[in-house]
Amino acid sequence: MQGTGRVVSVHYLPAILLLVHALCGSVDGKREIPVGAIFHQVPDHSYESEIAFRYAVERVNMHEKHFELVPIVRYVSPEDSFRTERKVCELAAEGVTAVFGPSSLLTAGIVGSVCKTLEIPHIITHWDPEPLGGIEAELRAMTINLYPEADVLSRALADLIVDYSWKSFTIIYDSDAGLMRLKDILQIHGPADAPITVRQIDDDPDYRPLLKDIQSSGESHIILEVRPDRILELLRQAKEVKMLEEYQSYIITSLDAHTIDFEELRYSRSNITALRLMDTKSFDIKNAVHDWEQGEARMKRPFRVSPEHVHTESALYNDAVKIYATAIRELDATEEITPARLSCGSKNLRQWPFGLRIVNYMKVKTEHGITGPIIFDDFGRRAHFHLDIIELSKDEGFKKIATWDPTHGVNYTRSQGEVYSQIVESLQNKTFIGNNRFEGYSLELIDGISKILGFQYRMELVPDGKYGSYNKVTKKWDGLVKYLLDRKADLAVCDLTITYERRTAVDFTMPFMTLGISILYAKPVQQPKDLFSFLSPLSLDVWIYMATAYLGVSVLLFVLSRMAPADWENPHPCKQDNDEVENIWDMCNALWLTMGSIMGQGCDILPKAISTRLVAGMWWFFALIMLSSYTANLAAFLTMERMDATIESAEDLAKQSKIKYGVVMGGSTMAFFQTSNFSTYQRMWASMESARPSVFTKSNDEGRDRVIKGKRMYAFLMESTSLEYITERYCDLTQIGGLLDSKGYGIAMPVNSPYRTAISGAVLKMQEEGKLYQLKTRWWKEMRGGGQCTEVPNSSQENELGIGNVGGVFVVLALGCFCAFLIGILEFLWNVRKVAVEEKVTPWDALKAELKFALNIAVTSKPVHNTLSESTASGKSSLRSKSESRRGSELAGRGHSVRTAASLTNLDKSGLAFDKH
Repeated sequence: MQGTGRVVSVHYLPAILLLVHALCGSVDGKREIPVGAIFHQVPDHSYESEIAFRYAVERVNMHEKHFELVPIVRYVSPEDSFRTERKVCELAAEGVTAVFGPSSLLTAGIVGSVCKTLEIPHIITHWDPEPLGGIEAELRAMTINLYPEADVLSRALADLIVDYSWKSFTIIYDSDAGLMRLKDILQIHGPADAPITVRQIDDDPDYRPLLKDIQSSGESHIILEVRPDRILELLRQAKEVKMLEEYQSYIITSLDAHTIDFEELRYSRSNITALRLMDTKSFDIKNAVHDWEQGEARMKRPFRVSPEHVHTESALYNDAVKIYATAIRELDATEEITPARLSCGSKNLRQWPFGLRIVNYMKVKTEHGITGPIIFDDFGRRAHFHLDIIELSKDEGFKKIATWDPTHGVNYTRSQGEVYSQIVESLQNKTFIGNNRFEGYSLELIDGISKILGFQYRMELVPDGKYGSYNKVTKKWDGLVKYLLDRKADLAVCDLTITYERRTAVDFTMPFMTLGISILYAKPVQQPKDLFSFLSPLSLDVWIYMATAYLGVSVLLFVLSRMAPADWENPHPCKQDNDEVENIWDMCNALWLTMGSIMGQGCDILPKAISTRLVAGMWWFFALIMLSSYTANLAAFLTMERMDATIESAEDLAKQSKIKYGVVMGGSTMAFFQTSNFSTYQRMWASMESARPSVFTKSNDEGRDRVIKGKRMYAFLMESTSLEYITERYCDLTQIGGLLDSKGYGIAMPVNSPYRTAISGAVLKMQEEGKLYQLKTRWWKEMRGGGQCTEVPNSSQENELGIGNVGGVFVVLALGCFCAFLIGILEFLWNVRKVAVEEKVTPWDALKAELKFALNIAVTSKPVHNTLSESTASGKSSLRSKSESRRGSELAGRGHSVRTAASLTNLDKSGLAFDKH
């Protein structure tokens, strides 16, 4: 079956078959309808196409009762247009009713032109592009093409690229015709999308320089639009330069990719996808292959081909014969189809009258063959067809994963479970290179994932210590993202935030932790306790002014009461003829009235004159205002004296300029403020950008240290999870305000990583089982010094005033009581002295008598002593009467009975005796 000998041997088939038909034609009574075919004289799959054509004719003849197709085959060179024209004219002279082939654009055009002139159906099975000026219906009136229409096939490739979410890719092509087939792909990207790279290969068999250039560009998505005989060698060289790894993806546009033996590449880790026009597991193709093998065996020409490796052109020839035979059968039922010998060079050019009818019938007829549904448009192009999307697997070679049709687009045939199982299986012997920068949490996270999926891993640190940001000037990434783009790592496991910009460069799993931006700030400094904190609501000046006002009002009240007649009263209202009046508003009572007013307690005695009442009223108003203000502000002031915090939210930071604030340079938090449209965050970014010295840090640890050393003059904006980790270990730091945004941490990996689905599933499983929460609790609150600052004071208790804040009130109360006790003793001694003088006894005796009476709590009344003795019974002096009158008034003013020495003591011979009453 190899070499030119095989091609030469089939040249005898026409004569042999014609002889058979000549011998048997009269036996079965069938009318002969000759059909012509033109094949190329090259040792390629044209031999298989010819076999498919001949045995399709044979199978038709087995089932037809009224006619028999007689195949007439000619051979031409793909570039020989003159010989091609001569061969097609020979076929016309032999009375063929249709011409099949050839398969090159040049020779097929010549055949189509002759068939159009003679109105003989021309059936082709190769890609035929639309002319630049558009299709002329008159020129294609007699042509039927079973190969998928160029624009629709290009749309299928474009849909596949969109479904694969390829943001950028490189096209490798070998001919201009191949690039024309991809015009829809070239149009799916807009001006803002990543550019598409187009590279052409020449006849040089060394493709390595080209592949190395693509590798250095970081491109991992490649479309191969090259001849099938070049595909295997190109991929083999790609493997040599390590361009066939797990993060490279290839789409082969040739519909014959499934016929290539990829055995040596089946175990490569790259994704290789191709398109196929036929279902290789269908009964029709198996039956056709059986016919080919059996027929060639009868002719002593061994032929072996599996249904999975049948070329597209061969299958199309089989379907072309089938649909043409159907048209002949249907039309012959109404009018007998008779062949006619036609001449290309005659002056009176004659056309076959049935040709146009057969072509029009085929255009409207819907058939189903080896290559699926066959539907043509008005120009004879196959506008509706189905494609199998196949993927190279290590176990089965090319395996069907999806289908495509113009109506529904890409439709996957494998379940998610199958995809997951395939990925997990490929992970079994995989050793991941990851990147860890987040203590033990990341290690335990990836360890848990590896136990679920069964892979090994090795951790490495990124050299520059950065997360990953895009430099618009150099158009390059740094940090973790660059590490992944350079294929130096398979995974990036750390506190890496999922952002839109990073998502355009790498892929992320589902978030394993949610978070937001918050503010790290130093806790307020605890102020020393002050016993006299209760005085703080009023300044020292106010207290001095109040004391001055208190004394001034008291003196004014005393003076005005001495001047006002209404404040001079009769001490004995019952004695209307009393010629003496008294004024109770001495300095002591004036001070007592003002003191009672300012304390909010009032007084039992009130001024009566208008002037003194006005003074008292104004003082009461003043006292009421001051007391209310003091009471309202006391608790708040005593609470706030312990809190010297000046910020509570991001808005507070934005409104002030005293406290500086910053973020990690090049991180996602910085990008948040740079791109935010919110006015507050825009002001904050402008403030950070213009601050000198710079407020940006290289890491979270540097930001933490700067907050500690900043003495509440620097705040650090960072992600809440890292902030929580810090505040669990540094008790003098705290979180201020809530979250400024919401986002998540994800495990990053190269774009289109085949392991993303499996790793996301493992993360979800750990989340559902509560393992992610356990990990966070372990590494935030238990390990490496965590849990030191877990005591959170109750908010109500935090606002309560302790003894350390209001102890001064008790001190003042104690001092006041002590002073009152001393004054009471002095008053008692002063009264003892007066009793001793008036009763003419010794002070000691008077003291004992008064003290004994005061301590005798059972006595509730005190009798009035008779002050008249025998020596003074003859009369009263006016001076003594006035003295007793004044003393009685004073005692009455104090609310007590008139006390005299005689009411307490009796004198006898033995000395001082107490009354027993």
